[in-house]
Amino acid sequence: MTSKPNRKEQILATLAHMLETSPGQRITTKSLAAELGVSEAALYRHFPSKARMFEGLIEFTEEAVLSRINQVMEVEKDTLVRCEMMLRVVLTFIERNPGITRVLTGDALMGEHERLRSRVQNLFTKIESNIKQALRERRLRENVQARLDEAVLANLLMAYADGKIAQFVRSEFKLKPTLEFDEQWQTIAHQLL
Repeated sequence: MTSKPNRKEQILATLAHMLETSPGQRITTKSLAAELGVSEAALYRHFPSKARMFEGLIEFTEEAVLSRINQVMEVEKDTLVRCEMMLRVVLTFIERNPGITRVLTGDALMGEHERLRSRVQNLFTKIESNIKQALRERRLRENVQARLDEAVLANLLMAYADGKIAQFVRSEFKLKPTLEFDEQWQTIAHQLL
């Protein structure tokens, strides 16, 4: 006996797919309902607003990315490997979820509620804080001083990730964020850390 797919998950997956296949276009509840083959009222039985649908995608991202980063922080003790893995987690998630990437860059949030942009900002702040924590622990645990202040360096690493994410969106998801990451990371680690 097969179980019925979760309608909320189906709505979010369809929204993410539409964001991926319609770059630059605004997704309306009417077009989302048509894509799902349901009425707009059916959407609103599961989500009180389109903003809540976007929040669902952001929550999925928070859970997927932050839980994996927490695992990296618990298991890995080498600072360089920690930072590399955290950036890789972010870039790999982005690559695998192009539609959600439009939400994370704010592209799909134009005209939407400010709390959504704040929530995305908070997600990226948490990622940066984890990188900063890893760098500070290096100084304390390994007695190694980075060439730059840990906060400045963590911000620089996030700016690198932001750039890769922006390139991915601008290329309409053709220029993969993990492309040349290994080579670029070697240079970053050697020059900065």
